[in-house]
Amino acid sequence: MFSTSEPGTLAVGRFVERTVAEGPGERTALWVQGCTIRCAGCFNPHLWTFRGGTPTPTADVLARVLAAGTEGLTLLGGEPFDHAAPLAVVAAGVRAAGRSVMTFSGYTTAQLDSAVHGGRADVAALLAATDLLVAGPFVAGLVDHARPWAGSANQEYVHRGDRIPPSALAATPDRLEITVGADGTLAVNGWADDETLDALLSESAARPGSGARARPRPGSARYRSSPTAR
Repeated sequence: MFSTSEPGTLAVGRFVERTVAEGPGERTALWVQGCTIRCAGCFNPHLWTFRGGTPTPTADVLARVLAAGTEGLTLLGGEPFDHAAPLAVVAAGVRAAGRSVMTFSGYTTAQLDSAVHGGRADVAALLAATDLLVAGPFVAGLVDHARPWAGSANQEYVHRGDRIPPSALAATPDRLEITVGADGTLAVNGWADDETLDALLSESAARPGSGARARPRPGSARYRSSPTAR
């Protein structure tokens, strides 16, 4: 529980400069590489291992986020709080620029509070730089079809500032984005249930001249890359 990482370097699993599927408004999304929670049904199992990703200085990550010019940053994974020290640096810089930070975590709010009370200054710093926290493990039997962004009904929304007000939840529907790379690889982010997601991937792969190659895998969450096995 709660891996530690050096504050100066971040293991980046994926970076999306602009998206409207990972929180309110147009945002930059960052997936970290490495997670100790490993929820059953997660469709980012390739981001569980701490081996891999792209080690990137936090100053470079922050510069890239700010250069995108979006409304804010959304942190996903992997598990952001397993990378709390470097992410706290990035998130604080984003907020200092007047933008918002949204953080997804598989840890519960009780676990996060316990870590802070236990002396984890890095966890406290990332929480302090987070405007909206979505906390709790993904539970495959409790898939949430009602609220935007959350994967399962047990997960909590914790508003920690006024930059992402509660009204944003009602104003923003779930969205799904599919990006086709130059090599034909499909990358998906956002939220959809398994049936919808796999149908979309299969249809994209079947279009003549698309060059796309999809290999849907079970599980619903906030990012999937196909077809490569991780």
